[in-house]
Amino acid sequence: MGAGQSTAAGQSTAKVQDVGTPEERAQRIRAAQHAMAAAGTECPLTPEQRAAAAAVSSENCGEGGCPVGADGKMSPFNNELEHPNQKPAPDQPFALPTKREKSTIPRAGTEDTWTYPSPQMFWNAMLKKGWRWQDDQLSQKDMGNIISIHNANNEEAWKEVMKWENLLHPECANPKLKSFKGDAKNISPRAKFRKLFLGYDYPFDRHDWIVDRCGMKEVQYVIDYYDGGAVDPQSKLFTILDVRPAMNDISNIWDRMVVAYWRFKFETLGFTPNLPIPPTEGHSVNH
Repeated sequence: MGAGQSTAAGQSTAKVQDVGTPEERAQRIRAAQHAMAAAGTECPLTPEQRAAAAAVSSENCGEGGCPVGADGKMSPFNNELEHPNQKPAPDQPFALPTKREKSTIPRAGTEDTWTYPSPQMFWNAMLKKGWRWQDDQLSQKDMGNIISIHNANNEEAWKEVMKWENLLHPECANPKLKSFKGDAKNISPRAKFRKLFLGYDYPFDRHDWIVDRCGMKEVQYVIDYYDGGAVDPQSKLFTILDVRPAMNDISNIWDRMVVAYWRFKFETLGFTPNLPIPPTEGHSVNH
């Protein structure tokens, strides 16, 4: 880690170098993501953390005063600040972008899609939940990779949700995501079963998503994030997602039984599914 020091607007900007081999950097990202998932379960803040967060907000207000929502009011839809702080933290070692990327995930109640937090918002939110960057020694490049992985995992999770919805509930052509939250310490019954009887490790994170099925029904999905082992030095990916409807509704239980039967029939017994075959490049399907 570099030792260069400079100050601007009262902030420490110690430079953190992107040191180590690609494998070492990948492992650093992996460790940081585990720590961030664990930190995400620490809300509400302890009195000490709340006091520290208030001090950070006060220091970042400047002469113009704080925007509405600087009191830390949380949105019930994504468990994030309604008016998130985009200012650098006092001890932040490097600058982070404030630009936010649009997801492909449709947002319930709107004609728009969800917007991902900027790297700066992500950093501030994790600090507010108790994570400390010094423990993971992240570089600016590491943080960019973490944001990319975070967004890619969400896109992949939505694809898995859509498989369930499209196959089992075609009556709704356009389900939308209403809300979501992370709860790493709430181990699902399925994860406990896999640990006890199949020898899996526990997932390092868990998310719960509420999906609006065209106004007809709201469905809870559980997403367990498993550590897939060796990190790809190029993509930095290591997460395996287990996405399924929660066992809190008779319709969800039936859906999971249907999918379990399909898997047994086609994967275990080797039956060929009677599904339409999409045309390949250079060939067309005659109707």
